[in-house]
Amino acid sequence: MAEQSNEVVLNIQNLDISYYTRAGEIPAVVDFSLEVKRGETIGLVGESGCGKSTVAMAIMQYMGHNGAVKSGTIEFKGRDLTKLSEEELRQIRGKEISMIYQEPFSALNPSMRIDQQLMEVPLAHEQIDVKEAHERARQILTDVNIPDPDRVLASYPHQLSGGQQQRVVIAMGLLSNPDLLLLDEPTTALDVTVEAGIVKLIANISKKFGTSQIYISHNLGLILETCDRVFVMYSGEVVEEGRIKPLFKSPRHPYTHGLFGCIALPTADKTAAPLTPIRGQLPLPHERPKGCNFAPRCDHFAAGVCDQDDIHMEDVADDVDGKHRVRCLRWTEIEQIRAEADQSKEAAGIGHEVLKVIDMQKYYSMHDRSLKAVMSGTSVKLVKANEKIDFEAHESETLAIVGESGCGKSTLAKVLLGLETATGGEIFLNGEAIHDVSVQSRSNSQLASMQMVFQNPSDTLNPSHTVGQQIGRAITKFGVEHNRHKVRDMVMSLLDIVKLPRDFYYRRPRQLSGGQKQRIGIARAFAGQPSMIIADEPVSALDVSVAAAITELLMDLQRERKMTLLFISHDLSIVRYLSDRILVMYLGQVMEQGLTREVFQPPYHPYTEALLSAVPIADPEVSKREIVLEGNLPSVLNPPKGCPFETRCPRKVGKICEEDRPPVQSDSENHHIACHIPLDELRQVEPVIEVPDAAVA
Repeated sequence: MAEQSNEVVLNIQNLDISYYTRAGEIPAVVDFSLEVKRGETIGLVGESGCGKSTVAMAIMQYMGHNGAVKSGTIEFKGRDLTKLSEEELRQIRGKEISMIYQEPFSALNPSMRIDQQLMEVPLAHEQIDVKEAHERARQILTDVNIPDPDRVLASYPHQLSGGQQQRVVIAMGLLSNPDLLLLDEPTTALDVTVEAGIVKLIANISKKFGTSQIYISHNLGLILETCDRVFVMYSGEVVEEGRIKPLFKSPRHPYTHGLFGCIALPTADKTAAPLTPIRGQLPLPHERPKGCNFAPRCDHFAAGVCDQDDIHMEDVADDVDGKHRVRCLRWTEIEQIRAEADQSKEAAGIGHEVLKVIDMQKYYSMHDRSLKAVMSGTSVKLVKANEKIDFEAHESETLAIVGESGCGKSTLAKVLLGLETATGGEIFLNGEAIHDVSVQSRSNSQLASMQMVFQNPSDTLNPSHTVGQQIGRAITKFGVEHNRHKVRDMVMSLLDIVKLPRDFYYRRPRQLSGGQKQRIGIARAFAGQPSMIIADEPVSALDVSVAAAITELLMDLQRERKMTLLFISHDLSIVRYLSDRILVMYLGQVMEQGLTREVFQPPYHPYTEALLSAVPIADPEVSKREIVLEGNLPSVLNPPKGCPFETRCPRKVGKICEEDRPPVQSDSENHHIACHIPLDELRQVEPVIEVPDAAVA
């Protein structure tokens, strides 16, 4: 967090923003006030549709033709942005106010080289020549830790990785040393290790230049680590605001409590202390209730109190600085303690072995047709996407596979599903060998036994078919039932199981929210009565409240049907919460595997240690060691000869790591680590995450 001064950079007072459509006026943001001082970092949090990005667009004055500031002021360094001309705004945007967007590829012009896009900023706002602009662009890429900046400058966006694209967008935002930086979910699509490096990078550069920042995110752990104050938004208005630690320790508004109840903190437990999703959905702007907007979803609603007049912000008396405010009439009556009702659930007993993978390998051939490669005999190279994978999974067990993008998680899933066949090794599903059986050659029972829940449900649902048709097709395809009336009854039953209204049978995907689509994807996966579900990042693109509901749904279905869950993710917070065992992969190889409690405490593989450190935790009572990995994953075409992690390892021993494959060392019957560092030495490593005893209790 940057050093602050008393100079006010941004002052928003009583802001109302509306969009005007053929159906009439739609109030998007109501009674919003915010003050940002120089060097201060503010967080805006809340579910999708609560108005966070609308506020950012209003600051940039990018609201489109049908959006307008209805009332209130947005003063930037003493000038009201709502009253400036387009030319005056152009002089401010990019130079004094910059914005970093969620999707870097959408923010970059695909037809222009990176150097042209970066140079545009100083050339448009400063009196410098092309040579100096090019040097400035090169220097800012160096500042954001991009290796080989000259190559990146000469590249087009599609030639860069997602992490590199995001760093370029960040470089573009910081190029003219803006006074105010707006960050709209800047790390959502990134691996946790890349996210940790970028967050630290932004903090360091902002501290150097005294930049004020507004972070927009639904990741409360990220907000805790980066911000000085936080504003919680719900349905277009701020419901609670305050300094980070007091608000995180003692939230007052029921909605803020609900957000924390949706997060898999280290103290959460899937049986003893399960997540508590916020019931219901965010109201549409034109359907907001009278009085408190959160009333229909609030467990503390009081008729005749919460449903009367507009509710205004009140100061929380126990905040000595007087900066903690809440929009709730009953906040003094609502205690912070957990609900007294027993919310614990029965633990699922681990059963027989369902899946066994033995020395599985998956290689791809890459052909280089250049004359040099042909003459040297190196025209064919092997890409070792998976190398010597060993594990098993049991009935009612959740096995998590974690690692950065490019580590081989999705390739492993493709081989298991039969979309690819293994190059070597063996895979057994319910005792049947499937490693060399493609999906086209598998029997209906084999196809039905293993199903998948995808990360983006919108891409896997047919937009022209109804929900009933899509789930029903899976039932008939797998031979579960063919009678039309019985199929319909089974679809209705599945809709009941995933907690969706039965009239969704007739809806099409475009009529559903993201969380509802994911529930349909889960219902379709269960239509064949599988013994195993592969879930590939099923909640990473969802709001915390929706993600909690989907997570609990998967856990409930697992308990009820005793199915095996293979959960693919890079988020160790959710992995810690729901998994029984963990497999840590890096560059196609297993670095560590073991029971969840074993993987989350020393001895760690150095890569596991870095992954744990990178996960943002939304609890100020939890302490964490900082480990930021430098560099990117090595190329799969030219992997390290020895340990695959040696190029980035902060605990590298020496030449042995470069030359020899690490031995697999066993800390227990279930816990195995592939590393040259002796186990005794790894056991001496300090825990990455320290949870106070009181918090555990």
